[in-house]
Amino acid sequence: MKLAAVALLAHSAAAYQVAPTMTFSFGKKAAPAKAAPKSSFGGASPSADAWAAAGPSTALPFATAPATLDGSMLGDVGFDPLGFSTVPVGPWFNGFEGREGSLGDLTWYREAELIHGRIAQLAVVGFLAPGLFGTLPGNEWTGVDAYSKTNPLEAFSTVPGLAILQIFLFMSYLEVRRINIIREDGDAYQPGDLRIGQGEGRWNPFGLEYSPEAYEEKQLQELKHCRLAMIGVFGLWAQAQASGVGAIEQLSAGLTTPDYYAKAGYFLPEGI
Repeated sequence: MKLAAVALLAHSAAAYQVAPTMTFSFGKKAAPAKAAPKSSFGGASPSADAWAAAGPSTALPFATAPATLDGSMLGDVGFDPLGFSTVPVGPWFNGFEGREGSLGDLTWYREAELIHGRIAQLAVVGFLAPGLFGTLPGNEWTGVDAYSKTNPLEAFSTVPGLAILQIFLFMSYLEVRRINIIREDGDAYQPGDLRIGQGEGRWNPFGLEYSPEAYEEKQLQELKHCRLAMIGVFGLWAQAQASGVGAIEQLSAGLTTPDYYAKAGYFLPEGI
């Protein structure tokens, strides 16, 4: 989470892209322009090429967006101050992704965005649910107070190790399944596709049957929720770390403590 905090600050600091300044010469010969950075493969750097053809950002009008974000991908608003989309992905899974693989770099980054966003959405539920609906009952084997903590940061030290292990094993299963789907589909793979939902041969427990337009809108909604959850879970973690109590406990205390309305008595007549 500390890395997440550093990354968030770096995003904020790099959001303002200063336009290249003009160079004026007064009787002196101007220095020759520097050549584009070279990659380790001998050609021009893909990142340098992308920034050389940069255009205005939709998300931040005062910033620029690299050419890799041309608006053709769903949810693309030209927000990439750190230039992640310009960096080729390495061969992490036997060359199935990246510039030389079956998946494009931007497709692989969208896959990572969706997976992290889905995890963040589950994490937000985990932060809020214990305070809203209560915790699981303990027993003699696990301990009476094993699940009594509503602050998730404290709960890690009290829940049984087997409870954490089963979560880890389930996550590992989903990750292995996801990579296998990517290898099977190749360049036809759609980011975030776990073969769940509408479509032939898919697990569709809710009987979803959206039109192509409605389905695209649902995909955009999920993407927005993912981005919001990744920011929200960082705020929940930081507040829990600083206060030592869960988010619902903090919110409840703020709504029940009379301090927030006591000062109104100085301006309004008694009894109102």
